[in-house]
Amino acid sequence: MKTLLLILFFFTCNVVAATLHLAISANPSRLNPILSTDTTSADVTKWLFNALVTYDKDANIISELAQSYHFVDDTTLIFELKKDVTWSDGVPFSAKDVLFTYETITSPKIFTPYASGFMHILHVKMLDEFTVEVKYKYPYFKALEVWMMEILPEHLLKNETDLMTSKFNQNPVGTGSYTLEQFNISKDISLDANPSYFIHKPNLEKIIFHYLPDKSAEFLMLKSKKLDVGTLTPLQLERQIDEDFRKHYTVYEDIAHVFSYMGFNLKSEKFKDSRVREALSLAIDRQELVDILYFGHGKVCTGPFLPGTGAFNETIKAPKPDIAKAKALLKEAGYDDAHPFVFELSTSANGTGSYSAQILQHQLKKAGVVMKLRIMEWQAFLNTVITPRNFEAVLMGWSLGLKPDAYSIWHSESMRKGGFNFIGYENAEVDKLIKEAEKVVDQEKFDALYREIFAKIVADNPYLFLVIPSSITVVNKKITPVSTSIIGVMHNTIDWIKPEL
Repeated sequence: MKTLLLILFFFTCNVVAATLHLAISANPSRLNPILSTDTTSADVTKWLFNALVTYDKDANIISELAQSYHFVDDTTLIFELKKDVTWSDGVPFSAKDVLFTYETITSPKIFTPYASGFMHILHVKMLDEFTVEVKYKYPYFKALEVWMMEILPEHLLKNETDLMTSKFNQNPVGTGSYTLEQFNISKDISLDANPSYFIHKPNLEKIIFHYLPDKSAEFLMLKSKKLDVGTLTPLQLERQIDEDFRKHYTVYEDIAHVFSYMGFNLKSEKFKDSRVREALSLAIDRQELVDILYFGHGKVCTGPFLPGTGAFNETIKAPKPDIAKAKALLKEAGYDDAHPFVFELSTSANGTGSYSAQILQHQLKKAGVVMKLRIMEWQAFLNTVITPRNFEAVLMGWSLGLKPDAYSIWHSESMRKGGFNFIGYENAEVDKLIKEAEKVVDQEKFDALYREIFAKIVADNPYLFLVIPSSITVVNKKITPVSTSIIGVMHNTIDWIKPEL
């Protein structure tokens, strides 16, 4: 009898105590999906909220909060909502929440880059408590993808006077698979499994995001087996893990859906001269960045859209380093050894930012360019550099979407406050092509337009596109079932099982 009780106790501990240990390298800005513009915030909020539709592991669009959807015609979309969904405070989810989220995102009081996807909508109507009609102004190529934006709770926020500074942003209530248990700046973030999650309660009872502001700290946690999922740098993969590490973790490597870039403040007189931007581009050896920073685990980035998609323009090649031509262009622009081109590059200390900056500094020096470095913590970088647009040049990265949308980064209208076009890029031809593509639902025609957009942006050098690194993820081998997919290894996390002692 005692043996049976011990077995039952052990099994119960396995189920109840299972905790997934992850890492974050920066403080989330806001745990509110319509205001979260940084990767860390998005990494946390995806567990707390849901959208009407989402991607499956093969990048097919499937229902999430919607039970089903259908197009009545080219501009009218109907969502039938699930009736068994509740917010984590127990209040039922309904069409009111969808309408409220739409009205909030499009409100002039809210500064969010995600509003750009909703500007093509003529109206959103509640047909009944669980049916929503979305009417577009014209056929729109991302009519469904727009509704991958997570939904907010109307009952909690309808009387909020200023959502931008609301306490909700640090203490959110969602419909997601987990609820927020603890959130403090520069400390670990803890989530609890949502017992009323509409798919099913996750098998893992808790998720802890360990605040590890640099890669070396995350690596030490991985080596001590205190993280279940983490990322490795190429150096760590190639030189710093041993057989014991490989016995504990499975390594998954694929091309990442991100690129790094040097972006110029195009409102600055220094960078209005296209000869200067071209000279800097010719002075950079992108392959050297791949080789030094990533030990070959990556590829040179040639433009703004994801390789392998129809929008990727294969005819555009990265410029080969040409120091002589770079110097000649700088001389034409009025710079020489006696009066060198001097500018400041701002970047975050997180990730490879500081290392990349130092390599770029060395490369540009060969062309007589003096690049000063300003390196800071991620949140400080966002608040003092990006948001107020207080920079000459920045070194950053963007995620590459499976369905590209050039508007939010490259259209001149996105220079407005809260928009992603913070460098101030303007090209009337690009603007026209972006608007034209928005109304094209034929995939081949859309891709052709986007390949043209790709070429025109690259020719302008508003960014110097640098590297698409490989994504190297490691997962505790005790966790099952884990499988790779185009959207990453964590596509089925609510079904993961982790034995705990």
